[in-house]
Amino acid sequence: MLVNTKAMLMAANDSNYAIPSPDYCNMNMARAYVEAAQSVGRPVILAYSEAMQSVLSLEDAYFIGRYYAEKADVEVALHIDHGKSIEFVKQAIDLGFTSVMIDASADTLAENIRKTKIIVDYAHPRNVSVEAEIGHVGAGINYEEEKGDASVYTEAADLVEFVNATGIDSVAVSIGTAHGFYKGTPKINFDRLAELKAAVSIPLVLHGGSSTGDENLRRCAESGISKINIFTDFCTAGAQAINQEHADNYKQMMSTADKAIKAVLEHYYHVFNCD
Repeated sequence: MLVNTKAMLMAANDSNYAIPSPDYCNMNMARAYVEAAQSVGRPVILAYSEAMQSVLSLEDAYFIGRYYAEKADVEVALHIDHGKSIEFVKQAIDLGFTSVMIDASADTLAENIRKTKIIVDYAHPRNVSVEAEIGHVGAGINYEEEKGDASVYTEAADLVEFVNATGIDSVAVSIGTAHGFYKGTPKINFDRLAELKAAVSIPLVLHGGSSTGDENLRRCAESGISKINIFTDFCTAGAQAINQEHADNYKQMMSTADKAIKAVLEHYYHVFNCD
C-alpha cells in the first residue's frame, strides 16, 4: 500500500529500529526491494534521487514505484532522495510522490531553512512528508561520478533551530558517514548522535549507509536513527553476483542481480532491527 513516511518513521523512532530506504534506478530494483519487504512483512521506502534522471526519468520512476507500492501488502513510501532544486521537488509532489527530501545542506543555515520551508509549505497540504538535511553528508569515491566532498557534522543547536523553523517531518544528520564507496570503515560519532537524538523529537535519518558495516548500522538503529539510506551496496552486490555466476546473457544477468539485491535488503532488515 502506498503511504507517506510520517507514521512509519515515528513508529521506528519510538521503538529503536530503522527502516531501509534503498534507491532505485530501474524497475527491477524497485521490484526486488518490494519483494524483500514483503518477505519480512515490514515497510520500505523506495527512493529516487534527482541525480538518477540520466538513467530513469522522474515520471518513469513515479509510475514504477506507484505500481509496486499499490500491489504490496506492506507499507511502501515513494520518496524523493536528495532533491536539490525546489522546482524538481514540487514536480515530484505534483506527480504523486508521497515523501520528499529537499537537500540544501551545502547552503548556509539561513538559506537551508528558507528553501526547506518553501517545500514544507507546499508538501504538507498535499499529505506529503518532508525530509531535509542539516550539517552535510559528503561523498566518497565514485559517488555519482563526482569528486568526493567533505562531511560537516551536524551541531545540536543548529538542528533545533532548523527543525523549529521549518516544521519538517524527519531530518538527515551528519555523524561520520559519506555517500558512495569508502576507503575503510567509517568512524561514527555516537556521542554526537546521542546529543542530536536528545535535542529533537522528530525521526533522524542516516545517509551513506553503504559500506558502513553491520555493527555500526545496528548501533545507529538502536541509538536513534529511524531511516537508513542505502544504494551502493545493492549495485555492488548485483555486479559481484553477475561476475561470480558468469552470467553471459542479459536475461540471466538481470535475474542474478535481482536475487542478490533482494538478499542484501533482507539482510539489512535484520541489521536495522526491523525484521
